Amino acid sequence: MPGRFCISLTCAADDPDKATVAFVVANAAVASDKETLVFLSTEGVRLSQLGVADSIHEEGFAPLKQLMTSFVEAGGKIFVCSPCFKKRGLDDTKLVSGATIVGGAKLVEFLGDATPGVSY
Repeated sequence: MPGRFCISLTCAADDPDKATVAFVVANAAVASDKETLVFLSTEGVRLSQLGVADSIHEEGFAPLKQLMTSFVEAGGKIFVCSPCFKKRGLDDTKLVSGATIVGGAKLVEFLGDATPGVSY
């Protein structure tokens, strides 16, 4: 099934259940041949940093780091909200593989043509 799908994620270690489920859904979407984007905003931008996902492992799910790696290796994209990233003083030299810092216009561009999505 061609098309696009977007997951908006606003949490990280502050809500590991939501962060994990977001990447479970992202992996399902990319495995279904959807051009898939995870957009990290507010606290979710912390997942863009190397090492942050390493200790997040919700019972019943694969570790978050593994889910994120699988997603990117399957062709998924991770966009990181630039203002949210800057507000938190994060380090752009420590981005996880597949993460790109972007402004809101890049998200709007991806969502064109009624791209479906979910938020966590």
